[in-house]
Amino acid sequence: MPRFAGPATFARLPRLDEVARADVAVLGMPFDSGVSYRPGARFGPAHVRASSRLLRPYNPATGAWPFADQQVADAGDVALNPFDVREALDAAQTAVTALGADGTRVLSLGGDHTLALPVLRALAREHGPVAVVHLDAHLDTWDTYFGAPYTHGTPFRRASEEGLLDLERCVHVGTRGPLYAASDLEDDARLGFTVVRADDYETDGVARAVERVLRRVEDAPVYVSVDIDVLDPAAAPGTGTPEAGGLTSRELLRTLRGLAGRRVVGADVVEVAPAYDHAEITGIAAAHVAYELLGLLAGPRAGSAR
Repeated sequence: MPRFAGPATFARLPRLDEVARADVAVLGMPFDSGVSYRPGARFGPAHVRASSRLLRPYNPATGAWPFADQQVADAGDVALNPFDVREALDAAQTAVTALGADGTRVLSLGGDHTLALPVLRALAREHGPVAVVHLDAHLDTWDTYFGAPYTHGTPFRRASEEGLLDLERCVHVGTRGPLYAASDLEDDARLGFTVVRADDYETDGVARAVERVLRRVEDAPVYVSVDIDVLDPAAAPGTGTPEAGGLTSRELLRTLRGLAGRRVVGADVVEVAPAYDHAEITGIAAAHVAYELLGLLAGPRAGSAR
């Protein structure tokens, strides 16, 4: 079948109802009622799936076979209420919990970053407080926006307050741009995070940045959350809150590969807004990010000989 034809699933993988069970389910979360600037991430899951058609079975950079070392299936989209944020979060948590009941791990495609909170709620019930490697231009630990506690800028503050995070093992990667005040960073540290800035990649290089992340998370169960705006707008224009001075796609992919061997229990790629994309630049970047995350989710089985 030509790459431009065939199933509309992620990487043209089988649907969840076509396999006996899945080790990893790719779950679409089409929701953007938590955004604070440009809307449109509700169309992100379909865009990333369409941009994933060129993905192939073997990853030569890591030696992993993401689709052969584990059964991966596309679980479709969760029906999330676009008019009621709390109801949408509950539905997302229920979906992730149901998928995880038999040990299936979830890679979610957003949607906006509000959706990290219900996934963390589901994972913490199974694993206890988890480490978070959060790759993003922004901290996402603000308190409220126009008095609203559940937005794409607040999920990790709520997660910290709810006891979902290992406060000694969380790290932001790629942050940059203006803040509201210096106290944003003080609050962020109190909530359990350290920061590897985008500028650190320029001064220290990728390997040093990855070393800092690995020292932080150690052997804790890890949730990897990738806001596509961690990339520079030149590499990912199709997003809702772009910030200049971001990572290149090469730097991002190398960072994710550096997490190999860690106990990754879940992951997401969020904030892809196709209305602002050009020639699938952002969608393709997000699809490759998802591909690397699938390799991490394969755990110690990744890289086995085929």
